[in-house]
Amino acid sequence: MLALMLRSAPGHAETNSSATSPAPGGASPAPSLAGRIPVSPGLSHSPQFEQVLQEVLADAEPVLDGPLTIELPELAENGNVVPYTLAVESPMTDADYVRTLHLLSSANPQAAVAKFHLIPATGKASVSGRMRLAKTQDVVAVAELFTGQLLVAVRKVEVTIGGCGNE
Repeated sequence: MLALMLRSAPGHAETNSSATSPAPGGASPAPSLAGRIPVSPGLSHSPQFEQVLQEVLADAEPVLDGPLTIELPELAENGNVVPYTLAVESPMTDADYVRTLHLLSSANPQAAVAKFHLIPATGKASVSGRMRLAKTQDVVAVAELFTGQLLVAVRKVEVTIGGCGNE
């Protein structure tokens, strides 16, 4: 079971709602956003997700096999409470730290689930919590390093009972 505590102090988090993993069966993920990130084949992504992801990535070329991990269940029986953990292997020193962690959902009414601001004094680039998922979708984590480099991890979550209203 994943820890469900939010650990971002002394940084802070912004939320909109209360590990790169291969696709199941070893299938290669299909490209999205001009091939910039891998996504699960057969899933639709909202226009808002595409817009938010473009805002986060801007013109940067994201690193897909970096030290960012996203832990999520493969199957969420209840989309109202889906636990997650985002972590980046980083020394969190003044010379090398994670500045921001973004958590995005590809099919929720609100694509930007959370944004965590970190500082070197945070000590560890790791956050945990729970999110809502409307339906089966990709969840995307983006870590912005102090250098401006972006790390990306994508994970598909199967949702049996949606957690965002009438979705």
